[in-house]
Formats: sequence, C-alpha cells, structure tokens
Amino acid sequence: MALTPKSALQRARACLQIEQDAIAATAAGLDHRFVAVARAIETATTGRSKLICSGVGKSAHIAQKLVGTFNSTGVVTCFLDATQALHGDLGLCAPGDVAILFSNSGQTEEILRLLTMLKRFDVTVIACTSHPDSDLAREADHQLIYEVPREACPLELAPTASTTAALALGDALAMVLLKSRGLTRHDFAKYHPAGNLGRVLLLRVGDIMRTGDRLAIAPDTVTTQEAILGLTKAKSGSIALVSARTGKLTGILTDGDFRRAALTGDGFLEQPVKTFMTRQPKTIREDALGVEALRIFELHKIDDLIVVNSAGKPVGLVDGQDLPKLKIV
Repeated sequence: MALTPKSALQRARACLQIEQDAIAATAAGLDHRFVAVARAIETATTGRSKLICSGVGKSAHIAQKLVGTFNSTGVVTCFLDATQALHGDLGLCAPGDVAILFSNSGQTEEILRLLTMLKRFDVTVIACTSHPDSDLAREADHQLIYEVPREACPLELAPTASTTAALALGDALAMVLLKSRGLTRHDFAKYHPAGNLGRVLLLRVGDIMRTGDRLAIAPDTVTTQEAILGLTKAKSGSIALVSARTGKLTGILTDGDFRRAALTGDGFLEQPVKTFMTRQPKTIREDALGVEALRIFELHKIDDLIVVNSAGKPVGLVDGQDLPKLKIV
C-alpha cells in the first residue's frame, strides 16, 4: 500500500497510542513489588555496592540507557554483557551488588544462565519483564513488571511498546531513587561537566552578572531623581543603593518602586531615594551557581538580583531578562 500523508499520520498516531497505553497500564499496575525493588537498590548503593544492568537484543539497549541515567544521578551502575559475563566479565560482580535483568519474555536463554551465575556471587537479582509468571520472574529476588497490552508493530513481532514501557519503568525507578537520596542541582552539575547541559549547570553567578557601566550603584543619600538617572544610564531595571560610609548594600530601587513613588504626587523626585527604595533586597554571592539564581527568581518573583561580595558590597547584577539568552531557563 502506497504511503500517503493521511495513512502515515494515522499509523504514527496509532503507534504512539499503543505505546502510551502500555505506559498507562504499567503505571496502574505498580504495587509493593516496585517499592521492594527501590528499597533493595537504595540499601545496596547506600552501602557502597553497585547496580548492574543486563539484557540481550533490544533489552540490552534499554539496559545501557538506564546505566547512563543511574550514573548521571550518582548511582554507580555498569552494563554487563550477558554473553561476555560467562567468559570472565563476572569478575565485576561482588557480594551485595544488585542486578536488573531485562527480558520482555522472561525466558531469554542467556539471561537465565546469567541469573544462575549471579546468585553464586550473592548478587540480588531483579527481573524486569512483562511476564510475571516467567522463569526469570520466578527465580529473581524481586520483580519489576511492566504491562504491554500489545506491541505497536502490526506484525506483533518488533519490540515497540514493550521496550518503551521497560524504559519508562526504569526511568521511574531512577527518579524515585534520585528523590530519596536528596540529589541537588549542584550534585547533578558535578556529574554533567561537559556539553551544553554541563555549561548551563556549572555557570556561576560571576559568569552571568552585569558589571561595570551596566551596574547602577549610588549612595542611599541621593534623591530619587538622581537614582533614576543612574538607573537609566546603566540601561538597567534597578539600581543598587549603598551606605555612603561603608559601601554596603542598603536597598534597591526598581522600575516598580519608581512607578509606585510617582503615585505619591508632585515632588517625589526631590525626595530621598531612601523613602521609596526596597530595603533588605534578595541577594546572591558571585560564586553561587547560576541555577541557584534562577531558583531565587522563581521563588520570590523578582526581576533583578543584586550580587554582593563577602563584605556585603554590590559587585554585580543578575537581570532576569538575561537568563533566557544564557539558556538557564
């Protein structure tokens, strides 16, 4: 049958719906077995043991992807080739380790042989399969069961919905463990030092803040008009106000503060800026991570963030309008 735009879209949507149904069924079927698996891995990795993933064919690709996911969240994980394991690679296994064996049917010959060998090493075995009554599921210590009403392949042969469900279930497990371990953005950045993700996560406030002519600073003794002129000259939405004696930050005047000041009536421009400035504004240190600045912006719903040094003196400004350009948001 010739491929037409209409038939192509119909088939694509049908495929996606089938895979979506598999994930939904898997989510609905989660029970105490999932909790037992999460606890087993948490206990092992807390005790400095490692996680091992293995599979054959398409399941091997799923296993390898999850190795990367777990490692990126700080869970030491490795991939074990089921065939090579029987020819020496079992040497990476140690008592107390946990192994997740992926097999949709639960009857994969190489995986069943590997399971027997792993038990000799006192490794806790988790079966990840869609068949809870399979040999793999019965012989394993724990079960990760995913539901596959049917494959998206019209021939019911190519692994499609089954691999999607297995991958999604593995991701869910990794995210549950990430949350329980209290992983922070800073921790995540340490595991991703390269590429665009690493660049974004490892950016420091000092790398993104405005300085020099773009940083408006004035003594808090100036008039509101003088503060507005300084703000305008720097083409900024705010000006940092400091003590004339110590140079420490005492407040900030923003565009919003200026508009509210204007509502007080004539003569507001001649009044001291102290009258209208926001005292004790939110600040951040220049050695903080850029994502921490983003967290403050989101939490306090502000547009500008003053950067101060250890002495409490302003040294920079993070403008909320700069964050999208830096791909932090």
